[in-house]
Amino acid sequence: MAADSGTTTTTATGGNGRPAAPTGNDGAAEAGRNGPPAETDGNDGAGRSGRRGAPVPPRPGHSPALSTGVPRAAARIGAFAVCQAAVIAGFGLLITGPAREFWPMTAEDTAVEALEDARTATLDTASTIASALGDTATVVGLTLLACLALVLVPRLPRWREAVFLAVGVSLQSVIFVLITASVDRTRPDVERMDDSPPTSSYTSGHTGAATALYAGLAVVVLSRVRAPWRKPLAALLLLLPLLVGLARLYRGMHHPTDVAGGLANGALSLLVVGRAVLPGHSWVGRPPADAMGIAVAAAEERPAPARKQVTVIVNPTVTDEATQEQLRLVLAQHGYRDTPFVATTAEDTGGGQTAGALRAGTELIVVCGGDGTVRAVADALAGTGVPLVLVPSGTGNLLARHLHLPLRPAEALAAGLTGEPRALDLGRIEGDGFPAVHFTAMAGAGLDATMLEETSDRAKSVLGWPAYVLAGAKGLRTPRMRLTVRLDGGPELRRTARMVLLANIGTVQAGAAPVPAAKPDDGLLDLAVFDPRGAGGWLRAAGVLLRAKRRGTGGPDTSRRDTGGGRTSTLSRSAPGDGGPVEFHTFRRAELAFARPQSREIDGDPVGPGLRLTAEVRPGALTVMLPARER
Repeated sequence: MAADSGTTTTTATGGNGRPAAPTGNDGAAEAGRNGPPAETDGNDGAGRSGRRGAPVPPRPGHSPALSTGVPRAAARIGAFAVCQAAVIAGFGLLITGPAREFWPMTAEDTAVEALEDARTATLDTASTIASALGDTATVVGLTLLACLALVLVPRLPRWREAVFLAVGVSLQSVIFVLITASVDRTRPDVERMDDSPPTSSYTSGHTGAATALYAGLAVVVLSRVRAPWRKPLAALLLLLPLLVGLARLYRGMHHPTDVAGGLANGALSLLVVGRAVLPGHSWVGRPPADAMGIAVAAAEERPAPARKQVTVIVNPTVTDEATQEQLRLVLAQHGYRDTPFVATTAEDTGGGQTAGALRAGTELIVVCGGDGTVRAVADALAGTGVPLVLVPSGTGNLLARHLHLPLRPAEALAAGLTGEPRALDLGRIEGDGFPAVHFTAMAGAGLDATMLEETSDRAKSVLGWPAYVLAGAKGLRTPRMRLTVRLDGGPELRRTARMVLLANIGTVQAGAAPVPAAKPDDGLLDLAVFDPRGAGGWLRAAGVLLRAKRRGTGGPDTSRRDTGGGRTSTLSRSAPGDGGPVEFHTFRRAELAFARPQSREIDGDPVGPGLRLTAEVRPGALTVMLPARER
């Protein structure tokens, strides 16, 4: 998020479209969505240039204070890499040219010959192992595994560390190729224990690659691990490049200065990339020192109505500190200074924090978390009229996806702050074993609930939403349920099913639409009963869903009709009771009773097995801030 402070000035438009006064920095915050685009003097403060007076389309949440700084960091990496290659290549030309007759270059052959004379079977084996640590296949494989582990294993992926490692190893390889093409040096005149590749002896590619990989891992361990063994582990990792270099000397593959050049190449590559991408360094990812001042100045210059009192409810397990800092800058950019951030806990997932904020007079709630956090906050907001801004940060983010909101937190917050209030329905559900609560997306029983119960937090953090699919495959072995359904006081329907869904929205991850006709603002909830039998049944079910999704709510598969007595039903490709794989209904109140206890879930959170579910719609109970284009 780095941005330069300098003499360049930009203008930002406010909600009324009038330009704000220049701030004297190219970190001036960009306008909201409601005004016309600003005119710039050639640079909009975020790396985009154009003709004087040419309109620049606004981007929600985007300002120099929030810029990633990637282009700037990449340019610096490139510039320093050129200098690095020039320095190391220059040293190589020196030792192969004017300095080759001077000590210590004159002693290099003697040192390599002494190592040749000291060879033993044991040392041969040890050197083979050490040299293999710098082989191309080893370095590439270990780098890939380390990067995947950094991204998939921690609950919050370590993207910066993964990029640091991957780019550091890659950069030293590129510079190695450039140097070997520039410096022609023959290998030592001794018996070589490995096949000689057709490259210059200068520099040692094995040593450079090993330095970039193992020293890079040492940096990650020291910066991210807090265990007492982190320093011994880092010391061992730093020792490995030295062992690789010594092995290459022992095996007659390089001169000592070749190994020194490889060590320098790997170390400098890490230094350059580390300065660019690692947290706490200045080239990328950090806002300028006056970023908050830039955002505040832009907000003060922008005529706007009186600001509401805002509280941010944040789930810290899925929202890291860097993201929270971005959100604070977006809030300041739109005139909300010193906004309180209230963290959820394992014991209180958002409802208590929201209730406390309402008692304190909050007029706008921002929720930053996954489906469970959104559900808890919405439950506390139901019927209050206090608007909600959705900032998706979890695994599913079903409501945000269905509403086509931005999935990047900063952009989602900016879109909400400049949006308009819209009333959405909530579902109110209760059952044996849990009190009545509200849901925003879906509740259900059977296969989907079993799938959620079988998916661990670790699997979700590693795989994301595909973890649910893997868990669902296990649930296919469970027997189908027997249940009775009563809709809006109508006759009792008896069914068998793999799962039932009570839906306020129709779509889930990857664009799938298990309840295609469900809408969060139609004053109704939807019931889907899935009872496919065998592989053919699942294929038929998929066909029904695809046709329903393609035809939309106006098509014959998902049309809504009043069936009399106030009960509303939905026609499906498989009409109710005909033994088809999927059956749809709409309702205002549904009562489900199961023949034996079934797994149940509400908005992705298991609530334990039970015999009963009762759900009813609460039309317009939740007010959500949405961009004008969504109306």
